[in-house]
Amino acid sequence: MPTREELKMLQALPLDIKIRKTQQRIREWVEYYGEDGVYVSFSGGKDSAVLLDIVRKMYPGIEAVFVNTGLEYPEIVDFVKQHENVTILRPKKNFRQVLTEYGYPVISKEVSNVLNEARKLKPGKTKTIRMQRLEGTLLDHDENLSRYNIPQYKFLLNAPFRISDLCCDVMKKNPSKNFEHKHGKHGILGQMADESRLREQKWLKVGCNGFQLKSPQSNPLSFWTNNDILTYIHTYELPIASVYGDVVPDDRGQIPGQTNIYDIIGEYQDCKFKTTGCDRTGCMFCLFGAHLEKGEGRLERMKHTHPKRYEYVMGGGEFNNEGMWIPNNKGLGFKFVVDWLNENGNMNIKY
Repeated sequence: MPTREELKMLQALPLDIKIRKTQQRIREWVEYYGEDGVYVSFSGGKDSAVLLDIVRKMYPGIEAVFVNTGLEYPEIVDFVKQHENVTILRPKKNFRQVLTEYGYPVISKEVSNVLNEARKLKPGKTKTIRMQRLEGTLLDHDENLSRYNIPQYKFLLNAPFRISDLCCDVMKKNPSKNFEHKHGKHGILGQMADESRLREQKWLKVGCNGFQLKSPQSNPLSFWTNNDILTYIHTYELPIASVYGDVVPDDRGQIPGQTNIYDIIGEYQDCKFKTTGCDRTGCMFCLFGAHLEKGEGRLERMKHTHPKRYEYVMGGGEFNNEGMWIPNNKGLGFKFVVDWLNENGNMNIKY
């Protein structure tokens, strides 16, 4: 099995070597399933834009698949439609239905999953792994406190709204799985191990090409970093969705008004890049990671870039017969959820 040390070593490689290794993983995947047996999962985000560019430079005819959940920035949808040979799928349920039936996505996919399952337990059942993680008492193999403990989120057990990680499954994964079963194709995705602990764990189990998985999946960018993605876009002048703005050298720590040294010498090796617009896009309404944002947050940005969507997301909401907060005809009710998180979790999610 791959190790964390191997992953760190791969992540430290120069970009040109990473590109060649990624091409090798793609080639292995296509040679195994055939060009007609694979597709590129294309979200319209910058990571999948880089992936699609690399794949189609090798195999121009490979199909791309985009799941239009209704949660994407309009600029992302417009960008996707500029590409040829893209199949557009839609989920069976809309976001309001998912929030009502399953709950709100908060903190992270991992934390939401733990809370969702823990809240289903009968009172007094504290010996389960999920409850031990929330209590901060789970031990690892060496009898030390586990790095997977999350006692700082125990307060969410008493949240007056459902919490769930299932929105991604219902809105994105299920349409893709149905497509795979119907057409006998296997996906190539643009996920990276450094994006989350769950994705790192996934790489540690199967590496880039998960031939042995129940639903085989390739992640040939797994050992890339966000700066690798930005460097590729800048180096190859790859078009990306306008919501990101431009990709430029990161000038944080530089004297205001001073010309960036990388622009002066025209060499960008070891340069850190940033976007002038959104850092990441994903689902426009998702609260995963919102508590970690510094500077202008996603909700604040939405307020002035997409005001009508902001009003629908933040407004509305009501308590159901069980006393749980849910969306209603006036909106998704995110303001109540965010206010409760800020007040009870000492968070600073800005809107």
